[in-house]
Amino acid sequence: MPRLGAIPVGGGRVEFWVWAPHASTVHVRLAGGDRQLEAGAAGFHAATVEAGPGDDYRFVLDGGDAWPDPCSRAQPGGVRGPSRVIDGHAFDIASGPRLSLDDLVVYELHVGTFTNEGTFDAAIPHLPALRELGVTAVELMPVATFPGNRGWGYDGLYLSAPHPAYGGPDGLARFVDAAHRAQLGVILDVVYNHVGPGSEALAAFGPYFSDRQETPWGGAIDYSRPGVREWALQNAELWVDEYRIDGLRLDAVFAIFDDESPLHVLRELRDRLPGALLIAEQETGNLRPLEDWGFDAQWADEFHHELHVLLTGERDGYYARYGTVEGLARQLERQPARRLVFCTQNHDQVGNRALGDRPARDELELRAALLLFAPQVPLLFMGEEYGERSPFQFFTDHIDPFIADATREGRRREFAGFAGFEGEVPDPQALATFERSKLSRREDAAVRRLYEDLLRLRRELPREVETRVDGRALHVRRGRAELTVDLAARTWSLTR
Repeated sequence: MPRLGAIPVGGGRVEFWVWAPHASTVHVRLAGGDRQLEAGAAGFHAATVEAGPGDDYRFVLDGGDAWPDPCSRAQPGGVRGPSRVIDGHAFDIASGPRLSLDDLVVYELHVGTFTNEGTFDAAIPHLPALRELGVTAVELMPVATFPGNRGWGYDGLYLSAPHPAYGGPDGLARFVDAAHRAQLGVILDVVYNHVGPGSEALAAFGPYFSDRQETPWGGAIDYSRPGVREWALQNAELWVDEYRIDGLRLDAVFAIFDDESPLHVLRELRDRLPGALLIAEQETGNLRPLEDWGFDAQWADEFHHELHVLLTGERDGYYARYGTVEGLARQLERQPARRLVFCTQNHDQVGNRALGDRPARDELELRAALLLFAPQVPLLFMGEEYGERSPFQFFTDHIDPFIADATREGRRREFAGFAGFEGEVPDPQALATFERSKLSRREDAAVRRLYEDLLRLRRELPREVETRVDGRALHVRRGRAELTVDLAARTWSLTR
C-alpha cells in the first residue's frame, strides 16, 4: 500500500498519493501550476512532480473545488488553508526510554493550557521536573489540526498535521526530542472515531463516513473502505515512525465500528505498530482492547467514580451506580493491574464538569494516597502534583458560527438537569474560558512533597495487594506497607 499524502523522494521531487474514489480526475495545485495525478486501482491517484519541503499545495477534484490533503502533514493556515509538504524523516529526535507497564506513570497535559504561551516549545523547560517527580511518560491531549486556535483537540480534522497554534510539526519534533533527552516517553492521544467540524473537506474525496452507524459526536468513520483504513493506520504509523512517539492513547474506541471486516482495524493497528505502547479508552466493564485487539492497557474509570462519589456525594449521571467502600476495594484488587490505568483527575473528569473545577483541597492528599498506592498504572492530570486550583474548562474556537452557537447551547442543556449545579455554564467560545484554564503554577508544597514521596514508595512495593473493609474504613496492604483510609473522616495514614 502506498504512503498517502505528500512524500519527498529526493532530487527536488515529491510523490503525491490520495484516495479519491469520488473523483474522475485529481490535480495537485502548486505555486507553479496544476499537475494531474494518474488514476489507479481502488480509487487511488498518484503522481511524482517537481516540489519539495515547504511547498504549499491543494488537490483539485474534477476541475472544481480545491481542498487540503486529507493526509496533510502540516496546515500552517489552519483547516481552510493549503497543505504543506513536510519531510518527517528529516527530524532530529533522540531515542526515548523503553516504556514498561511495570513502572509506567503517565502525566496528561494539554499543550495550549500547560503554559501561558501554549506551545510545544514553552512546555519543554518543564519536562525535567516531571521526570524528577517520578513520571515516566507524558501524554499529550490530541494535537491534530482542528478548527480555530484553541480547543481540547478531540475535534481534529487533519489528523497528521500538528496544530499550528502549538508550533506545528517542527515544534512537536522538538518537544519529543526534549522529552526523550529528559528520559520521558511520549504518548499521544489520537481520535479515530470521528472528525470535527469541516468534515465535508474529507467527504469531497470519498465515502469516509458510514451511513450505518453514528457516534455521540457525529458520523462514524467507515473502516470498510481501504482508503479510510489507510488514512487512520498510516496516521498512527506517522507518529511512531517520523516523530518517534512511544505510544498512542486511542480515544473512545467503543465508537470505532469495524466488526464486519475480516480483521478489525484496531487489531490491524496493533499488528502494524508492534513496538508502540497502545492504550485504549473503552466503556467501563469492557476489556475488548486487551482481550481481542492486543492493546497494552486501557483506562479504567471505575476507580475514579467510586472514590469521587464517596468523597463528594455527587450522584448525577453515571455516578449513580458508584460510591461504596466495597466497590472501591474491588477496584484496587482488579486484574490485570499492570494493564489498567487509574486516575483521580483527567481532562474528562475535570473538564466535563460544568465549571471545570478540580477536587476540593481537603480531598487532594487522600486522593493521591489511594491513587499512588494502588497497584494499577497511575495517570496524573497536569497540575494535580502540586495542587493546582485553576479550573480546566471546556473551551472551543469554532470558526463556523452555527457550530459555535450549537456548542454553547449543547453545553447549557447538558447541565440543566444536574441537581448539584446552579448558575451559568462558562461560554466555551469565550477567550476568557480558555485563559482561566491555564495552569497558575501556584504550588502547594505539601501536595508536591506527598506526590514525590508516594511515587518513590510505589517503585519499591510489590504489585500484589490485599484489601479489607471496616465500615467506612479501607485498609490496603502492599508488601511491608499498609494504607488506611477513613472515608467518613477523610483521613488516611500509611505505615511502611
